[in-house]
Amino acid sequence: MKAVRIHEFGGPEVLKYEDVPDPELRKDHVLIRVCACALNHLDIWVRKGLPGVKLPHILGSDIAGEVVEAGDYISDLKSGTRVLLSPMLFCNHCEQCMNARQNFCPQFAVLGNNADGGNCELIAVPRANVIPIPDSMNFVDAASVPLVFLTAWHMLMGKAELRPGQTVLVLGAGSGVGTAAIQICKILGAQVIATAGDERKLAKARELGADCTIDHYKQKISDEVKRITNRRGVDIVFEHVGVATWPESIKSLKYGGTLVTCGATTGYEAAMDLRVLFARQLSLFGSYMGSQGELIDVLKHVFAGKLKAVVDRTFPLSETRAAHEYLAAGQQFGKVVVIP
Repeated sequence: MKAVRIHEFGGPEVLKYEDVPDPELRKDHVLIRVCACALNHLDIWVRKGLPGVKLPHILGSDIAGEVVEAGDYISDLKSGTRVLLSPMLFCNHCEQCMNARQNFCPQFAVLGNNADGGNCELIAVPRANVIPIPDSMNFVDAASVPLVFLTAWHMLMGKAELRPGQTVLVLGAGSGVGTAAIQICKILGAQVIATAGDERKLAKARELGADCTIDHYKQKISDEVKRITNRRGVDIVFEHVGVATWPESIKSLKYGGTLVTCGATTGYEAAMDLRVLFARQLSLFGSYMGSQGELIDVLKHVFAGKLKAVVDRTFPLSETRAAHEYLAAGQQFGKVVVIP
């Protein structure tokens, strides 16, 4: 089969479109023909070099396609079934897995990060990862959903315990996880203040449901938040940008507010005055992916049409390098997808 692999860490030039052996199908696995694979910033970080990544390596966490063949132990999936893949791998027998906390599993891994991913034509995965999709859903949209909607759902519901009527500041509204967060907040009855770096992205954020928008290049985020909220501040800050926005995120919180973060695209060495943390009684949460149950919960809304994938652009698998360059430039609104 064809695949895009890295044999060394570095820039987009290390991505090699090449022939690789087809995956071997275990009796408890399902062989999937990849029809679309969405990119995430995780792909860029892995390509540059993360601990535990074994080379050569295939990137790609968000995958949709068709069942080619099911292993001997699997009887409920037929060839041709249209599916998306849960991006998580877990042991399914430890204490954490048994308590539906798969993202705390000691063997937890993410497709495309700790295990080969979907930048290829065929992939074999455990049965638990295979989720049938409605006939009305195309593969590009299906591949654009799992990681970002699971991440946003876990951040807002599992960590921040979002309630109707609250106000949420969503940083980086043009990102995949940002577009997911805006939609989740709105279907759950929250008010959304979204930030982005140009008017085109801000307009699209408003189309998704954002009540107010802030140009984070031209306006000071915390000043605008105070103006919009009559100096009260927001209940929740949905953070994934990192150093560039961290001080403004803290200043934007109300007394007793909650900041939840899942990433650090602009750097990870954020600092804050601890007196602010305890005197204003703030809550800070780190969040990583979510549970399998939470993925099923958010997919119910996706399959019902209440939440929708936002796709910016597609590339052929052979042009994955160009897709990485496009994503790294930060001009996209929504997901960038490669298609074998």
